[in-house]
Amino acid sequence: MRFAICATNSFLKSLGVEIYASGHRRWPETVKAQAVSDTLVVGATVNAVAERYGILPNQLSAWRRQAKQGKLLLPAPEADEPLFAPLVVSAGPEESTEALTVPNEAIRLIFWEIAIELPLQTPASRIAEIAHALEASSC
Repeated sequence: MRFAICATNSFLKSLGVEIYASGHRRWPETVKAQAVSDTLVVGATVNAVAERYGILPNQLSAWRRQAKQGKLLLPAPEADEPLFAPLVVSAGPEESTEALTVPNEAIRLIFWEIAIELPLQTPASRIAEIAHALEASSC
């Protein structure tokens, strides 16, 4: 058992986690984000990832909630192929689909009563940043 604790502590120290003599740990945001990201891998479980990081599953679940609320920024997934995100377009309850038509020279983001038009050449990463900021500001 002691070997497992030493191995876990070595692993955590290599990630930049500060481990105090009392057993208390100071987790950098990047390590929390990586642990949450590890739970999103197909086949991964919160329990298995929590065990790898030497934490309780409920702590990891709390970090997952922070990520869902936009309080913890996850690392970009590594992929050999382009990644696509689902896009759902629908008319609001008070708007007709005609009101949502956009000329070919613009990208239009609509979030509740906020509408943002961007040039077509706007990088996808910038659009994602804006969408993330709109979601984070909705609280």
